[in-house]
Amino acid sequence: MTEKEIGKVSHWYDHISVAVLKLEGPLQVGDRVKVKKGESEFEDTVSSLQIDHKDVPKAGLGDEVAVKFSQKAKPGAVLYLVTE
Repeated sequence: MTEKEIGKVSHWYDHISVAVLKLEGPLQVGDRVKVKKGESEFEDTVSSLQIDHKDVPKAGLGDEVAVKFSQKAKPGAVLYLVTE
């Protein structure tokens, strides 16, 4: 498996388990991602992706997106695209 850095978490909303990400690469619904900050890391599948509160199937470089995660993604955490 390979990992490619594609963004960073800028905000986390606990009550809805959503991270706001600033993307440095492409991301789409169904992608497998890893979120890392220090010793903490987890993998998840992108099940929903939003830009300005509207569902989108994919986003790219420079986009600010909201992604729902199963675990807490702390601000400053790095997002990696995981590929086989």
